[in-house]
Amino acid sequence: MEVKLARTAGFCMGVRRAVDIVLDIAQHEKNRRIYTYGPLIHNPQTIELLKSRGIIPIENIDEIKDKEKSILIIRAHGIAPAERKKIKESGIKVVNATCPKVGYVQSIIKKHTAQDYMVVIVGDKDHPEVEGLLGYAGGKGTIISTPGEVDKFSCVDKICVVAQTTQNLDEYNQIVERIKEKCPQAIVFDTICSSTEQRQAEVTAMAAEMDAMFIVGGKNSANTRRLADLSQKKQPATFHIETPVEMEKIDFGPYNRVGVSAGASTPNWIIDRVMDRIMEGQSRKLKSIGTLLNFWFLAIKTDIYSALGAGCLCLTCMTLQDAPLNPSFAIMASFFVYAMHVLHRLLGRKPANLVGSFREESYQRYGTFYFYTAVLSLVVAHIVAFRQDMSIFLYLLVISVAGLVYNIIVFPQNWRFKSFKDLPGSKNISMSAAWGIVTAVLPALNRDNSFNAALWVSFVFAFGIVFIRSAMSDILEIQSDKLIGQETIPVFFGRDHTIVILRFMSLILLFVLIFAYPAGWASVLSFFLPVCVLYLWICFMFCDRKPALSGAFKEGLLETSYIIAGFCVILWHVFG
Repeated sequence: MEVKLARTAGFCMGVRRAVDIVLDIAQHEKNRRIYTYGPLIHNPQTIELLKSRGIIPIENIDEIKDKEKSILIIRAHGIAPAERKKIKESGIKVVNATCPKVGYVQSIIKKHTAQDYMVVIVGDKDHPEVEGLLGYAGGKGTIISTPGEVDKFSCVDKICVVAQTTQNLDEYNQIVERIKEKCPQAIVFDTICSSTEQRQAEVTAMAAEMDAMFIVGGKNSANTRRLADLSQKKQPATFHIETPVEMEKIDFGPYNRVGVSAGASTPNWIIDRVMDRIMEGQSRKLKSIGTLLNFWFLAIKTDIYSALGAGCLCLTCMTLQDAPLNPSFAIMASFFVYAMHVLHRLLGRKPANLVGSFREESYQRYGTFYFYTAVLSLVVAHIVAFRQDMSIFLYLLVISVAGLVYNIIVFPQNWRFKSFKDLPGSKNISMSAAWGIVTAVLPALNRDNSFNAALWVSFVFAFGIVFIRSAMSDILEIQSDKLIGQETIPVFFGRDHTIVILRFMSLILLFVLIFAYPAGWASVLSFFLPVCVLYLWICFMFCDRKPALSGAFKEGLLETSYIIAGFCVILWHVFG
């Protein structure tokens, strides 16, 4: 079994730049309506996500009623000069998100048109990029889409040839060869984007090696269709899909080696969900191992694995405090974490078909079931807490209410932040704090209600390991978080700064764990726990360098750090 993801799959530089521009505007311009001149990119799912954030595509500036309070973004494909002039004269604030590679082709056409050249644009006649490029030719341009159309072309003394940036390289070379045969004086510019060339070359090579190919991207995306066509020539078992839903009826039985690539407008979260489906399909072939693997995936997707991790972390914190193990607190922590995670996901669900997380699809289908299991789990957690002590019950009740309020709009509508979840980094901090309280603080309060050094060490460990894990997961999901407007730590500080913060936190956590026992702050278990921190960093670097891994697999690897902490407790009790 082999699943291979193309290194070039997903957003190209121009698309990523356009998306980042529009998301940055959406974040800071709360008092203006935001429009894009046509769909920002050729991916329906991304466009729908942008619409959910109030970013609306239009085809005509007359659709904008209040022009003074609006911003119009020129999409990555660019537009013709006449259209740009019309927009400027209308008084609308304009932001140019044209891909620099497209801008380069525009400049070539503009320069040579001024020198009285006839401009030949090789590309799709109805593609918005080509339509925009033609506008720069000032009536001295023509479009050629196939080699056969060259025969209908009349030569002139001065000819300049350029290509649509996402044009098929082989087709472009064929057309150029015919033009040169007919018009030897023509000057030719290779304006196909290097990213496009690399993407096409990689797909061609992969298709020749794999038993099946999945090309992921919008059916209206020219560059994605070309990838599918190139793949089809080498591998008949090529599937061009927009979303993972289209994979439900595909039988993976005949395919042992599966390759995946994606168009330049396809976001990572869709690719990730496709990888999830493929790995699930391939794992079924592994018989007993595959069954175990699918059970593991199911536990991750349903948050049961997180709940088990919370129980393990609770046992770890009790052992750190040199306290007798009380399974009731581990049960309480597990049920509480399961309930809060599920309720947060239900409250934060996106509209149907806007699947960001690998869990979203399951929550869309079985939302009612999840709701009842979450409520039941929350009740069980509080019953267990009540049986221990009234003060523990009240503490748990307070953090439960705080957790539920997290998703509710509590701030005025004119404020930038409407709820606590809108605050940058609030998800990472609040989740880590809740885990720290329920796994470290509440078990300690059962004994003497004192906040001693051992309690603080266990709280710092629980808070730190959860914070580092959640931030690492958010780094891996930074693109989708930006799209849905989730201001996680990585979104707010950026990927590189977040990694610096996590390294600093990890060093502090390692220092506390190593010196806790010699200083008399905690049990000797603290010597074993640095392995959890080191494991997290190894997993993060592995997941970061292996994009072919599914989202569920990456999440599961990171969450296993909690399970390792639980194993440390078992080993400590067996050999200690």
